[in-house]
Amino acid sequence: MTNASHAWGSAPSKRFDAIAERFRGIFAEIGKDSIRHDLERELRFDDYEALKKAGFSRLRLPEKFGGLGLTLPELFGLIIELAQADPNLTNAYRSHLGFTEDLLNAPASPWRDAWLERIGRGETIGSGFSEIGDAKLGTYSTQLTRDGGGWRLNGEKYYTTGSLYADWITLGAVDGDGIPVGALVPTKAEGVEIVNDWDGFGQALTASGTARFTDVAISEDLIKPSALRFSYSGGFFQLVHLASLAGIGRAAALEIAPHVAERKRVYQRSNAARFSEDPQVLQVVGRIRGAAYSAGAIVLKAAEALQAAYDANLSGDEEHIASANRDAELEVSQSVTVVSNLILDASTVLFDALGASAAKRSHGLDRHWRNARTITSHNPRIYHDRIVGDFAVNGASPAPNGGVGIAPQTQKEKSEA
Repeated sequence: MTNASHAWGSAPSKRFDAIAERFRGIFAEIGKDSIRHDLERELRFDDYEALKKAGFSRLRLPEKFGGLGLTLPELFGLIIELAQADPNLTNAYRSHLGFTEDLLNAPASPWRDAWLERIGRGETIGSGFSEIGDAKLGTYSTQLTRDGGGWRLNGEKYYTTGSLYADWITLGAVDGDGIPVGALVPTKAEGVEIVNDWDGFGQALTASGTARFTDVAISEDLIKPSALRFSYSGGFFQLVHLASLAGIGRAAALEIAPHVAERKRVYQRSNAARFSEDPQVLQVVGRIRGAAYSAGAIVLKAAEALQAAYDANLSGDEEHIASANRDAELEVSQSVTVVSNLILDASTVLFDALGASAAKRSHGLDRHWRNARTITSHNPRIYHDRIVGDFAVNGASPAPNGGVGIAPQTQKEKSEA
């Protein structure tokens, strides 16, 4: 066979392959065991740690703090490659990568430098923003209350992706006046309970689920100076999902090809004596690979827009900042439906290349669709399409992404019932 790992397009920079080589051996080992982990629903603690030791948690960190100083296109190139090995791990690192962006975009301060140094030492951060139940849109049920010179944290979070793997949880809460507050909590602190109760049919190894906080002592230095996230955060977090989809597409393409090449039996209606020479089967394999290639190219192009937004933030030019951040959000939104459809289709039609044998659990081919479908369910395509259409027709800029919760009108209706 030819080397099917080639022809995925140009690297995001001239130095990218040299940087990526330090991780590719780890990615390969992760990929070898991905089917077993999926079948046994076994979390990937050792692989998460191996990535951390190699520097994956320090990709965007400036070199003076012990990081690799990657650009955003370089970061997303590596996310695609890790997702090819196992997209659970890209999602597990998603909140950590986002917190790093928070720091890189924050004004210089001792607090910022302290956290950059922590990340430089290898400490990692999981997610603690999402809540289920009756939490209002744009706010939280989780509460931080004053306790002498510090704080006490009480509440419950869900979709705490990566937190079982991580050293810290970054979360949102409200203070005694109902004002949103950001904080960081050690995952091993007294009063913190993290439960691996995410029961989704895909992305099962992201260490997501419930986190409960009962009178957790929070010192003042763990309170964020601002509860606001970095300006292009909506596009960034969505693009991590799209990069994961691109990686899933590559894995599907690379896994289906040898199955087709090695198959001996053919159908009565086949077009050739060998399955690997049947033009209709080859067409299916080519369609999958083309979808993966296109998805990766789109992700890397959108990452350039995020890089432009980051660069604009450093310029201090408010007009330039607003324009670059608007364009970044739009470019990612324009990518969401296309990439999602490409990979959902690819992870479905791959079964047409083999027939019934593709459904064998030991092949693990179904995990590509399950992971892709779960990720796209986190990434509502219909709203992205509307946002893009509203800009194209009416010139409307995308509104900030305020998360998920109960709308104020619904809250009022419930109280009056």
